[in-house]
Amino acid sequence: MCGLAGVFAFTDAGREAIDLLPKASAALAHRGPDASGLYLREAVGLAHTRLSIIDPSSAADQPLTDATGRYTIILNGEIFNYKKLRDELIEKGHSFKTESDTEVALHLYMQKGQEFLKKLRGFFVLAIYDAEDKSLFIARDRFGEKPVLYFKDADKFLFGSELGTLLALGVPRELDYTSLYQYMQLTYVPAPASMIKGVKKLLPGHSLYIKDNRVKDTAWYRLPYDTDKASQNTLTYTQQQAKLHKLLTQAVTDRLTADVPVGAFLSGGIDSSIIVGLAASHVPGLQTFSVGFPDHPYFDETRYARLVAEKYNTNHTEVLLTANNLYDNLFGMLDSISEPFADSSALAVYALSKQVGKSLKATLSGDGADELFGGYNKHLAEYKAIAGGVGASAVSQLEHLWKLLPKSRNSFISNKVRQLQRFAEGARLSPKERYWFWATWQKENEALQLLNSYHRSAAANKLYFARKSRLLDCLSKNHHDLNNVLCADWHLVLANDMLPKIDLMGMANGLEIRSPYLDHRLVKFAFALPAKSKINKLGQKRILVDTFKDVLPEELLTRQKKGFEIPLQDFLRSKGQELVQELLSEKFVHLQGIFDNEQVRLLRDSAKSNKNSAQQTKLWSLLVFQYWWRKYMA
Repeated sequence: MCGLAGVFAFTDAGREAIDLLPKASAALAHRGPDASGLYLREAVGLAHTRLSIIDPSSAADQPLTDATGRYTIILNGEIFNYKKLRDELIEKGHSFKTESDTEVALHLYMQKGQEFLKKLRGFFVLAIYDAEDKSLFIARDRFGEKPVLYFKDADKFLFGSELGTLLALGVPRELDYTSLYQYMQLTYVPAPASMIKGVKKLLPGHSLYIKDNRVKDTAWYRLPYDTDKASQNTLTYTQQQAKLHKLLTQAVTDRLTADVPVGAFLSGGIDSSIIVGLAASHVPGLQTFSVGFPDHPYFDETRYARLVAEKYNTNHTEVLLTANNLYDNLFGMLDSISEPFADSSALAVYALSKQVGKSLKATLSGDGADELFGGYNKHLAEYKAIAGGVGASAVSQLEHLWKLLPKSRNSFISNKVRQLQRFAEGARLSPKERYWFWATWQKENEALQLLNSYHRSAAANKLYFARKSRLLDCLSKNHHDLNNVLCADWHLVLANDMLPKIDLMGMANGLEIRSPYLDHRLVKFAFALPAKSKINKLGQKRILVDTFKDVLPEELLTRQKKGFEIPLQDFLRSKGQELVQELLSEKFVHLQGIFDNEQVRLLRDSAKSNKNSAQQTKLWSLLVFQYWWRKYMA
């Protein structure tokens, strides 16, 4: 796990960016605290910072060049089947100077060219420079577990692991208002766009080939999903369970591959508990970690995590966070994101990763299971909206009542009222608009009103609707069922929220986070399952629960799904209030010239009261943006 950056100059003016590579490398030091290196040759410069997990010897430091001097590679990530691939290459006459997976990837490229990507099992971003061909090849893993952004103009091509890398390399700091508009709705900027105009994120499963001042973007992997085939799956439910058990067990085993100890996050939910149960059979005394909120029982799940830890006799640590603890981690978290990212649970992941990173370099997580098997509340809502019936109709008809009752994310009853109102509003929409409504935190007109009137036309334009249409492509199929929604979530929520969150927060603390649910063989199988195997009248994630019920404590099988959240409203009213008044002050907003001051004032005032708690995410998104803007753009 590492950080990488690079420059490919097309002109003499473009070569000036190569001089900035040490600065870009320094901006990535948190991603690779163990070693750093530079490769400079003519018009090309490559930088790498290393977190040593496989072959921690200095011989495996990067950039890594083959014996002929022709090919040089930098890689961020892990190739879990590298030993098997290495043996195959040795049989074909290849020789190696390290025990690293990176060198295996380089030799595989030398043998097979760009097709080598299909042989790799793992997650990665890699860049390979061919000094003879004078070409640069960059590729991103199938699902986007590892990030890379890039920028091209007439003089140069730049790339890096984080937006801050490109800013250090001198990209023009011009705000993309369409991205800001989407961010205010979603709390993140979906790829391929970024918050900076001209900077793009390479899409998952895509590669770039740069030669002769041209950049070719190719999709080397596509999610193997066909809604009609999935609905006609011929495997019996028992056969489906047997295959799921085999695939997930193998995925866990693969992700324990390392030359350093590997631990596990343990939230107390079904997904991470299954991973811990499977991993514990391979790792005696497995180190597990959970986060809790002792002052807010509604958000605290440590007792469920404790049940799993006791069942498998793990070496368990609880990271307990009060408002003071959250505040202590706030600025570390904000400084670790070089593009606005306002999923508030990132603060808890940062605090957890900070603790785990003190003793480990790698840990397992349960990310991806909800998107594969239908674990979110909106998935259950979609199932009920499609099924219809008396219950769904009654909720919709009582929409006027839900609007009158108090709503909040901070208690069971008020949160249930909030969910009922959102269901009633969404149920009457088309599948596409319903998905967008349930995926976003505020409506399009509300987000637009937040912007200064001068910028609204630059935000809600043809480009915005084209980006939105691409994100909803999974919902354009003739046959609509829950799997279409899961496909959309895979491309939108997982790729742009969940995976960036664990990458950014983990790497900010020198920690690699691995999710077995993202094994591409498991993903292919899960998307070939009919929707009824995932959600039915008995509940959500049925096949996952039924397959692994013997792994789980009984209490976890009957508990209600609880999302991973922090007590955001109370935090903003207490320890976060100083930041609210500072970054949302009338003077600051006026001088900035981006937002409507009256709308910001209403948000600022809402933070002081118990009312309007639905505004908390809206307020948090604005705060995160303001902090970023002041640091990078002011």
